[in-house]
This record gives sequence, structure tokens and C-alpha cells, in this order.
Amino acid sequence: MNIAIVTGGASGIGRAIATELVARGDTVVVADLNAPGAEKVADRLNTLGRGRAVAAELDVTDPEAVTALYTGVRDEHGRLDLVFNNAGIAIGGLAEELTLDHWNRAIDVNLKGVVHGVQAAYPIMLEQRSGHIVNTASLAGLVPMPMGIPYTATKHAVVGLSLALRAEAAGTGVKVSVVCPGFVDTPLLQNINPDLPATPMSGDGRGEIKKQAGGFYSPQRLARDVMRGVDRNQAMIVAPRIGRAAWRAMRLSPLAAIRAAAFAASRYRREHHGR
Repeated sequence: MNIAIVTGGASGIGRAIATELVARGDTVVVADLNAPGAEKVADRLNTLGRGRAVAAELDVTDPEAVTALYTGVRDEHGRLDLVFNNAGIAIGGLAEELTLDHWNRAIDVNLKGVVHGVQAAYPIMLEQRSGHIVNTASLAGLVPMPMGIPYTATKHAVVGLSLALRAEAAGTGVKVSVVCPGFVDTPLLQNINPDLPATPMSGDGRGEIKKQAGGFYSPQRLARDVMRGVDRNQAMIVAPRIGRAAWRAMRLSPLAAIRAAAFAASRYRREHHGR
């Protein structure tokens, strides 16, 4: 039985990962800024009759709160085995449509939220000489994704952070993985640019994204991919198959990948700005 924390656990990918963990018999802290949502998820997971779930309200942009939660879980259970730094937000729009508020919110949640989780979990795991940190990035952290470059930039940073930390942690007993999913049908895509200046992609962006990128992957299937990757100690967990194909194409021909992204951006600009 593992002791795990999942941030952003009230919905989407986080909820699906928490469900997989409880189904395996683990004890899971479902952490989320949405405290009622986290409570609802934990209550439902506790009906599965396998592991156990508890809810915790957490703002990942608050480093003291993150550290307090992670050390508190360690103190209560004597160890901390798995941490999924998963909380994130979606930012959408062309560079000229975005403001510094969009950039700052993306950096605060998507990047610094992961940094705060790493800073809280890594010393604990180094001391116990065991544990696994799993950071959620995105396929946008591996390929040039336009119409949301603050999101893309932060996800590239999370990939780099995770791989470099994995290298540093080699031989310490601490494992590090990064998850790079393609488009997953989660509430994150239904609330693009939350409480930020609007762009044509604000609100429910699934229609625009589907038009630009095709279909969506389910959180449940991704969670199974994630747990399989964690069990195998994979450095990078890239899913679904079409996402792995896009990543492979980027490595084989970066120029072609940029041209494809440029085509998508041009189509978006024509449709929304007539140019």
C-alpha cells in the first residue's frame, strides 16, 4: 500500500489517477483548490472498498501550504511514496490576444505549482531514500503548440525540470517521471483562461481544439497509462499513440512540426481575425 498525494484531484486527470490509486489499495490525498469537489471525489472513492481517500484543500501557488500538506501527510503516515504534481490551467489565444496576466497565471499554476510540489516532496523522499515524483506536463511540452504559448512554455519547463531532477536523483532511491498527454477531455478544456481577459478561445475550448487537433483521449485511459508508466519507472509517459507519433515527428523533423503548427495558427487567425 502506497501513501500518495494528487494535486488537481477534484476533476479530470487528477481524479482519474486518484481513482486508479484507490483501486490498487493505496491511501490517497485528493488535493484541490476546489475543496467541495475534492470532498466529493474522496467520498466516492471510499465506496470502492479497496484503498482509502481523504480530501485536502490546496492552492498550489502557495508554497507554504504545499509544504505543510506534504510534510503533514508524511508525519501522519510515516512516509510519502507517490506525489502527482498535476494541478494546472489552460491558457488559449494568439500571442497578440494575450496579456501579462495570462502569462503570470500560467507560470504561477502550471510551473511554480510543480516547483512547489517538488520542493516539498523531494527532501522528504531523499531522507527516506524512496519515493516517486510524477509531474504532469503535456504534449505541448514536447512540440510547438501555438494558440496558447504561455501554456506551452510552462509545460516545456516542467519537462526539463523533471528530466534534470531525475538525473540528479539517480542513485538516491527517488524516482521522477513526467506525464505528457495529448488533448484529454477534462474540465480544464471547458474553462480556458479562467478569470482572465477573454480571447476567442476562452470558456469551453473543446470545439476549437477538436477542429485544430482532432479528437480527445479519456482521463481514465490516460490514468491507466500513467500508472503503467509509474510501475515501469518510465522517465517520460507520453500518451495516447497519436501523441507519441507527434513527438516522434518533432524529433525527426522539427521544421516540419513548426510548419504544421504555423498552418494551424494561420487558420485560427483567418477564422477569428479575417487575416
